[in-house]
Amino acid sequence: MTQLAVLALVGAAGAGWHFYGDKVGLKPPLEMLGLQAPPAQGGGRGGGPGGPVGVIVQPVRVAQVVDKVESVGTVRAREAVTITSKVAGIVETINFSEGQLVEAGSTLVQLDAAALRAELDQARALMDDARNQLVRARQLQAGQTIAAQRLETLEALARQAEGRVRQADARLEELRVNAPFAGRVGLRQVSPGALIQPGTVITTLDDTARVRVEFSVPEVHLARIRVGSAVTARSIAYGDRRFRGTVAVIDTRIDPATRSVRVISEFDNSDEALRPGLFLTVELVLEERDRALLVAEEAIDPVGDRAFVFVVRDGRARRQEVKLGLRLPGEVEIREGLNAGEPVVVRGIQRLRNDLPVRVVETLTRPTS
Repeated sequence: MTQLAVLALVGAAGAGWHFYGDKVGLKPPLEMLGLQAPPAQGGGRGGGPGGPVGVIVQPVRVAQVVDKVESVGTVRAREAVTITSKVAGIVETINFSEGQLVEAGSTLVQLDAAALRAELDQARALMDDARNQLVRARQLQAGQTIAAQRLETLEALARQAEGRVRQADARLEELRVNAPFAGRVGLRQVSPGALIQPGTVITTLDDTARVRVEFSVPEVHLARIRVGSAVTARSIAYGDRRFRGTVAVIDTRIDPATRSVRVISEFDNSDEALRPGLFLTVELVLEERDRALLVAEEAIDPVGDRAFVFVVRDGRARRQEVKLGLRLPGEVEIREGLNAGEPVVVRGIQRLRNDLPVRVVETLTRPTS
C-alpha cells in the first residue's frame, strides 16, 4: 500500500471516528492500524495545540417537578334533577323565583287541594266515630253486654278509618312539589292556574356548591392515577383564573374505543363560577418529586435511545450516560447518572470527547425553585 493510500485511509477513518467512534468507545484510527499517534503539541493529554478546551458549565440543580397530563372536561352539578309533578292537578301557588337558592324539603309548587282536603276531613270524622264506638264497646266488655265478635268488627272498622286518613294525607302530600335537596332552581316552566299532568316539567334544581368535572385520561397513565390527586382546571371564560380540585372517582372500566379511563373530580364552587355544562381544560397531577435533578436541555448528547452528558471532574470532561425523566421548558430531569451540584458542560460539547482536558471559562447559575 502506498503512502498516499495510507494517508487517505487514515483520513477517512478519522472523519468517521470523529462523528461516531468516540460515542461508542472505538479506538482512534491510528491505533486501529497498529500505529502510534504523534504526541500532542502543547503539553496536555489530548488537549490539542491550544491546551485544554474552554467550556461553559452549569451545576445540576435541585427543584420540584410535577408530572401531569392534560385533558378536557365538562362541569356537572354534584346533584341535578328535573322537577316534575307525580299527579295531575291545577297549579295553585308557585313558591320560588327563578335562580333562587332553596332548602331541602321546601315546597316549590302547590297544586289545588280543595277536594282532597274535604275528603281528608271526612276520613278523619269517620275515624273519630269508629274510635269512639270502639272505646264504648271496650268499656262495656267487663259486664259481658257485648259479644266478642262485635268488638272485633269495631276494631277492624277503626283500623280501616285510620288507613283512609293516612291515604288521604299521602295524596294531599303529592299535591305539594318539594325540593329533594338544597340547591338553585332554574327557569320556571309552568304558571299559576295551569293544569299539569304527571311528568310535566316544572323547573330544574342543581346543587352547585360543589361541582364535578368529568374527563378522560389515556390508559397508559392508569397506574399513576390516585383518588385525591390534584386537578387544575381553566376556562377561556375566566382568562388566567385556575380552579383547583381533586380526583373523586376513577371508572372501573376502560373505554375500548378510545383506550382511556373516565375520571371524575370535585371542585369547591362557593362563588358558583363553574356552571353545569361549562367546558374546561384540565391538568391532572400524576406525580410530584420535590428533589428532582435538572440540567439544561443543551447539555444532553443523544445517541440513539441513550443519552449522555459531559461532567467536569478533575479538570477533564467525563462522558456520563444518564437516564432522562420529565422534560421542562429548557431543562430536562435526570433520573439516574448525576448528583446535585455537579458541573455539567452546556456549551462546547461538540468539541469534547471522553477524558479530554477542559478549562471552565464560565459557570451559569439558575435560581432554585
